Amino acid sequence: MKKMNKVENAVDFILDQLGNEITLACPLGAGKPNHLLNAIYQRAKSNSNISLTICTALTLQRPVGKSELETRFIKSFDERIFGDYPDLDYELERKSLPTNIKILEFYYPPGKMVKKLDAQRNYLSSNYTHVCRDLVDRGVNLVVQMVAQEKDEISLSCNADLTVDLVQSLKSTGQNVLLVGQVNSNLPFMYGDALLSENDFDILVDQSDHHYKVFGPPKPSIPDDDYMIGLYASSLVKDDGELQVGIGSLGDAVIYGLILRQNQNLIYNEILQSLPQYKESELIITNLGETGEFLEGLFGATEMMVDGFMELYKHKILKKKVYDHIVLQRLINEDLLEPDNITSSIIDQLIERGVIKPIIDEKDFKFLTNWGILREGLVFENNRIFSDDKEINTNWSENKDEITKLCLGKKLKNGNLMHAGFFLGPTNFYQWLKELPVEERKLFAMKSVLKVNQLYGHEVIDRLHRKNARFINTCMMTTLSGAHVSDGLESGQVISGVGGQFNFVAMAQELPDGHSVITMRSTRVSKGKCVSNLVYNYGHITVPRHMRDILVTEYGIAYLRGKTDEEIIIELLKVCDSRFQSQLLNTAKKNGKIRKDYELPNSFKNNFPESYKKALKKYKENDMFPKFPFGTDLTEDEIRLGGALKRLKKSMNQGLISKAKLLLKIPFIRVTKENFKILRLMDLDETSGLREKIYQKLIVAHL
Repeated sequence: MKKMNKVENAVDFILDQLGNEITLACPLGAGKPNHLLNAIYQRAKSNSNISLTICTALTLQRPVGKSELETRFIKSFDERIFGDYPDLDYELERKSLPTNIKILEFYYPPGKMVKKLDAQRNYLSSNYTHVCRDLVDRGVNLVVQMVAQEKDEISLSCNADLTVDLVQSLKSTGQNVLLVGQVNSNLPFMYGDALLSENDFDILVDQSDHHYKVFGPPKPSIPDDDYMIGLYASSLVKDDGELQVGIGSLGDAVIYGLILRQNQNLIYNEILQSLPQYKESELIITNLGETGEFLEGLFGATEMMVDGFMELYKHKILKKKVYDHIVLQRLINEDLLEPDNITSSIIDQLIERGVIKPIIDEKDFKFLTNWGILREGLVFENNRIFSDDKEINTNWSENKDEITKLCLGKKLKNGNLMHAGFFLGPTNFYQWLKELPVEERKLFAMKSVLKVNQLYGHEVIDRLHRKNARFINTCMMTTLSGAHVSDGLESGQVISGVGGQFNFVAMAQELPDGHSVITMRSTRVSKGKCVSNLVYNYGHITVPRHMRDILVTEYGIAYLRGKTDEEIIIELLKVCDSRFQSQLLNTAKKNGKIRKDYELPNSFKNNFPESYKKALKKYKENDMFPKFPFGTDLTEDEIRLGGALKRLKKSMNQGLISKAKLLLKIPFIRVTKENFKILRLMDLDETSGLREKIYQKLIVAHL
């Protein structure tokens, strides 16, 4: 292992070892070593003899405005939120990459790459659990990652998902591969599969001026329709269960619903029961979910650990520990072992099940002390246990009382509340992880995505861990046959990527008490018009119809598993926006998928935004369901300004007549002194020229 304090020296060494053919893999999201990547990229850019292929996903960049107003708005908070985060050169130049450089990605920031032709041509469609295999096939010979370091230990921190599996797989094929880490002290030092030693790396780069701020996207606001979806979805989560949930406002809405359920249970149930379609969903909730407080709590197992899990931990919902030992976990599941109350019966059970021997030997002693069944401070020598000045016979049947009295621990150790492949979130989330005491931080174990996203290879322990599993994900559209569209368009354009969604949907089908919960807004605005996200059919599918399970919209819960085509259509029409129900129903009738005389009951024909907004109104007046329930990096003025810009954009997208009416109002819009504070954020408190004057008035009109 070589230690270096300059990324340029590392690049020299890499090229010396590998030559000019470089196929580089680096983590998705925040784990990219940006300075090192930029140095490698620039070296290849300046030397056309170097062939460089970068394989990655989810490239994170500072936001870039699509208009002058957006650019001005972003400038107001860019430095404060993103600090010295270095953008990646290959992303900045993606439209004009040198011919000797290629960028392959298996997941994009949603919607960011639709119009980038190079990205569309070089998208690598792959389940998250198959990425390692696919990268081996591409002949990766360089793996780079940003890491945390404490003494001679290295943590893969935010990305334990693929790195170790990839390097091991490459070496098993005889591939010459270098593993290079760039140290960043701003990363939390995490444990589990993230923990490595210096000697696992070929190069460690620690350049003092390259310890940059970890990318922390600001929190999105949560609109009313997302809150409705979150409320319904939260009622499907069972106590003493396992949870997977993703990033974004829909994920945050689910977290808010779970916290409301825990902390204000009476009000939570009152709100649920006041919702327009609650009665239709009540039977599904009774059969599949719960609405009570979390007594046992939840265990989290998710490819992406988001800051929502921090909130669940703070509110004592994420409190169910699991243990990576089959017999111990089975005893817990069978109510024969209480993790917080060790008794002698556990040793009886372990002997009976062949885990340890009746006469405890050194191997058994290490096992029992590792899990806390025997307390700390004991010593094993010459087939005896020593407790202070006492020598204890290890024959359990002969000396059970003395071992129990002098040696038994109080509670199990080395359990986990969380298994995650990678994490991404706002800056305060990273800081919280960094400041957690080590023993608490170890509760959040980073794992290979092969261990989190699938059952294969470790099925017995996973089945024991994933009791009452709920995998909650989002989609863009759902067809009336029950298929989900999450990653792309029928044109072939990629919106994001399949990531781990299909993995979790498939896993839910294999767990007897597991369920896949897909959340979806029933409508969206496209080219200034409201359109349905429930469609009759679509030319691209992420989750096929035969994997259907549960869909949640703002209008309720549709349980689709085991239902016929006609039954699926009926269930989906019940949670569809009423502006589109008739058209969809007529199309289904026309194609013979539902009987000609079927009519949707009148009770489902009031699925309009006004119906749920009315239900939420009185609670919002009591400071519930705020825009940013978990805080935001944006100031109050920036939030107001952002809202004004959204409304302005909506106004300008409603057609020529609407746009003309707005422009005709400009001369009559008054700018007051009270507006200057917000306008100053965009350097529009003082204007020069007609263009800035128009901008100023348009913003004021939409504040």
